[in-house]
Amino acid sequence: MRKRWLGATGLRVPEIAVEGDDLSVEEGQVRVEGQRYAALIVESATDRLRIRDSYARGVPVLVRARTAAAVQAALSRPEVACALVPRSAAHLRELDLRALTYG
Repeated sequence: MRKRWLGATGLRVPEIAVEGDDLSVEEGQVRVEGQRYAALIVESATDRLRIRDSYARGVPVLVRARTAAAVQAALSRPEVACALVPRSAAHLRELDLRALTYG
């Protein structure tokens, strides 16, 4: 399982996580290892200004994704710590992002 830095928290999280199983999120917060951290949680990676601003402040950025294309779009942004997928799309954790990106 590949991991990414969770903003400036010093923690690493799965780059693709099932919401509620791998990571718990609430509006504006993510819980990791029993600790809560402020986070920007967005529905897509298209809100580039908010994503860049949060990243610049060290705030973790998590993007919700329901399809392989949405996961790929989210993780193509270096500012994004994690693509959150619903339980119904848990199979997306197994995506081969290198193959999707480079063929």
